[in-house]
Amino acid sequence: MTEKKLAFENHPSAKLLFHIPVLVWMLGGMMFLVNLSYIMVYSYIGIYMKSLGVTMGWIGVVEGIAEGCSYLMKLFSGMFSDYLRHRKPVMLVGYSMIVISRLIFSLPLGFFPLFAARLVERIGNGIQSTPRDTMVADVSPPDRIGTCYGLKRTLAQAGSLVGALCGIGAMMWAAGDYQKIFQIAAIPAFVAFLILIFFIQEPKKFAHSAVSSEIPLPEEKKRAPVRWSNLGNLGSSFWLLMGLTAVFMLSRFGETFLIIHASINFNLDIKYASTVMLVMNAGWCLSSYPVGVLADRMNRYLFLAMGILFLILADHFLASATTLFWVYAGCFFWGVQYGVTQNVFLSLIAETVPSDLRGTGFGCYYIICAISAYFADCMAGILSERYGEAAAFSVSGVIAMVALLFLIMMIGRKNFIPKFLKK
Repeated sequence: MTEKKLAFENHPSAKLLFHIPVLVWMLGGMMFLVNLSYIMVYSYIGIYMKSLGVTMGWIGVVEGIAEGCSYLMKLFSGMFSDYLRHRKPVMLVGYSMIVISRLIFSLPLGFFPLFAARLVERIGNGIQSTPRDTMVADVSPPDRIGTCYGLKRTLAQAGSLVGALCGIGAMMWAAGDYQKIFQIAAIPAFVAFLILIFFIQEPKKFAHSAVSSEIPLPEEKKRAPVRWSNLGNLGSSFWLLMGLTAVFMLSRFGETFLIIHASINFNLDIKYASTVMLVMNAGWCLSSYPVGVLADRMNRYLFLAMGILFLILADHFLASATTLFWVYAGCFFWGVQYGVTQNVFLSLIAETVPSDLRGTGFGCYYIICAISAYFADCMAGILSERYGEAAAFSVSGVIAMVALLFLIMMIGRKNFIPKFLKK
């Protein structure tokens, strides 16, 4: 038994897992619970709003404003956590708002209170996201940043998978009572909040520093004042990456449209609406950790290009689907592109900006995502209402192709082609 144990521990995959900091596992566990709760709500909130007589155009506006507010708070929470040099207090504020939103959802309310609850939930998510992602970068070994982000995201998407299954079970048990489903969804969010309070201890010092090729890091970490001039210190490579982010995020609207597409156009039974999120998150979960590990050893921009190609493939399946099977195929690849691109974007930011401005760098990334996400959701809502959901996915694919061309130009500028398969 001892020899088998040693053989297992010496296996390359096992070594990677054993060398990931415990704090990353804990944060991933919290995300497991929060995503479980979120998917139970998110799988039905769009259909619930439609049952209240809300049009697709308004659903797009709601999704755009909610996601925009979430990303906006990610900028300011990142800058504020850089100033405080502490991540946990900011995360506590965000998690408390998430729990409160779950309680509001569980009440029998009309459209505007639901809209308010959606805003509270997304604002809370935005507040906690940047400090959490920054905390992962703070404790990750420099040669395993992608691996750590991949593990965190895999645990999070495993929670989404379980949440989709729980959503189906809860819908059957509640016999279509949305409030009961939302009440059940509040439980795992509250447990995650308790874990944050009692078990998450942020490091006294940030163990590792990302090295920027453009900006030398100071010997000692200093408190970074909250000032706009910090944005200029992030470097030209960072801002070029943000330009790509802005274009790419215009092609990626909220998953509510996936659910509505399957429900309205392919007669997916309301009880099984969560299966859309189940399939999407399966693709996300299966791709996150392997991509994180491989991207630490190879060129991250190569994987970014692969992620954009997966989005184009997903849009093709969703726009041209003739049966529910092809909708599910599109949803799966929609999840795969999340697993690939999100890990790579975060890893590139972590290793590009100075460690004392990581929160600001992540925050800028999220605010740029916010602006693009708002316009993407509004565009998807208008296109869906006037021309159908297939048209929205077709336009998404065209924009993704533009993003791919942008990335190819970036690769040429940074002269990555000759060493395409090297880090």
